[in-house]
Amino acid sequence: MKNTHTFHIPVMGIGFTIDSPLKVAQYGIDSVISLVDDILLEKLRKMYSEKFEIPYTEITDKIDDFRAKRITSYLNMMSDLVDKKFEALKNASNEKSEALKAYFNMMPSGSAIKEEFHKLTEKGFHVSEIKNWISENLTKGSIDVNIMTKVDKDNYIKGEKLPVEYNDAHAALRGFANSKLQSSVVLSAGMNPRLYAYMGQFDDFYPTEAGTFPKKIILKVSDYRSALIQGKFLAKKGLWVSEYRIESGLNCGGHAFATDGYLLGPVLAEFKEKREELRSSIEAMVNQELENQGRITSKKPLEIKLSAQGGVGTHEEHEFLLNEYKLDSIGWGTPFLLVPEATTVDEKTMNQLVLAKEEDLYLSDISPLGVPFNNLRANTKDLDKEVLINKGRPGSSCPKKFVALNKEFKESGLCTASREYQHLKIKALDTEDLPLKEYEKAFNKITEKSCTCVGLGTSALLAYNLDTKVEGTGVSICPGPNMAYYSKIMSLKNMTDHIYGRDNMISRTDRPNIFIKELYIYIDYLKNKLEDARTAMTAKEEKYLQTFTNNLNEGILYYKSMFNELKGAFQEIKDAVLNELENGEKTLGLISLEIQNLSIENQKNQIAV
Repeated sequence: MKNTHTFHIPVMGIGFTIDSPLKVAQYGIDSVISLVDDILLEKLRKMYSEKFEIPYTEITDKIDDFRAKRITSYLNMMSDLVDKKFEALKNASNEKSEALKAYFNMMPSGSAIKEEFHKLTEKGFHVSEIKNWISENLTKGSIDVNIMTKVDKDNYIKGEKLPVEYNDAHAALRGFANSKLQSSVVLSAGMNPRLYAYMGQFDDFYPTEAGTFPKKIILKVSDYRSALIQGKFLAKKGLWVSEYRIESGLNCGGHAFATDGYLLGPVLAEFKEKREELRSSIEAMVNQELENQGRITSKKPLEIKLSAQGGVGTHEEHEFLLNEYKLDSIGWGTPFLLVPEATTVDEKTMNQLVLAKEEDLYLSDISPLGVPFNNLRANTKDLDKEVLINKGRPGSSCPKKFVALNKEFKESGLCTASREYQHLKIKALDTEDLPLKEYEKAFNKITEKSCTCVGLGTSALLAYNLDTKVEGTGVSICPGPNMAYYSKIMSLKNMTDHIYGRDNMISRTDRPNIFIKELYIYIDYLKNKLEDARTAMTAKEEKYLQTFTNNLNEGILYYKSMFNELKGAFQEIKDAVLNELENGEKTLGLISLEIQNLSIENQKNQIAV
């Protein structure tokens, strides 16, 4: 059945969408829960059990496989509560119930189901007939989950390393696989071969004869090559990717996995062109492997969906992406942080987001994963971090250890934001006898890491007045650059009306087009990389910088051609966009020249030596 909506709410942080399905699924809206923090999930399971009078038995960390069991229990509870809400909506006493009205009012304006419902009610059908129609035609939103594949820490009991299936990501996958949900797991942050192989142990990921899947796989990717490599790897295990979720490398929230200068438009164009090739080539591999395993193969062609997310901000952009690239859904993340009916953000942080401007939103190096991270300046977790640095005790106490992945000093792993790691790293730095400026730069690089695995979940605890004794009250939050253009708290109806063009939630008139914003974020990123390489650029760095520049130039040529040929969309901003593309091209010309000059200078210095 076709989705009710043409948008979905992606995972945001650890806690910001942790209970979003309970808020929006009854309206047919898909959303994604992070499975990083089983401790947080257990706290919310207890809270909701008390609220809805559900029997609750704590799953303590003394129980075998507690992480997977906590996740399964939380997801089962979410499933049950969403089902109850959805059934109540469908069984409302009459077609004028508030929940039912909200369901239809939020749907896209041209929805065939919406129009059919209005015709039915206008004709004065009997309540029982309308109820039957509602039961057959209304769908709830999917309760999807997200696993960051590389956040797969080894676990130990009494100093003894547990088998790999007890690793964090493996346990999270098992928790989802053992749940009653019929939904999707979104795999992000790149390929984890051991985890992908482990998926093959769960029957729910394999197709039925009808080509359906009890549980589906969604891959979050930023380019076609990555999709093809990962899709084929999974296919060799007999596993099918039902959706490729294409995200802008840098114009997004959370961790930013920069491509080598590949921009969203050209990437989506490649997916559109090669969609059937991708589908059919991988389907052949999957079917062959299913036969090898003696499993059922689908009698129908297997389907793939394509979706996009990262920086979408207007109805016009939403519709353009859907129509131009034949996409099935568009992810709207960052703006939903200002929608309490959809996400969970504490009041203080939400007020900071309301006031945030471009200069308050920046690409940082605070993530212990060593990946650029979109950050909100002066968030309370970073302020806590600065207090500890000033006290001469940098680093976090690391109460949860979800990203204790660095094995430089300890085989069991340390988080680079932890006090223990930073103490050891600074101790080693002190022995190097560096000049003051170099020492300060190295010291700052060590201490800038922030405890995000705690900070990204704390907001939910504060929002629900839950205990934060272990975590503290510091909040990390990771909005995309798009947040600068939203400046008020919104209702769910406000937001869906904005997406579907029935209202406008952006008061500013200077918001750049999605493609232009991404281009200039990439140019700034390139400038920073060039600055880092300035002192002694290696041949590898030169090649990377030049490839990055060339790819951006190719992206600009693609956009120039596209905008010149456009007839319907973006007519009001067309000239301004083309002008910005010209300026971007000139800037890249100067950067390319600078790369060449640096290369010549380095060659001269090497000859002189």
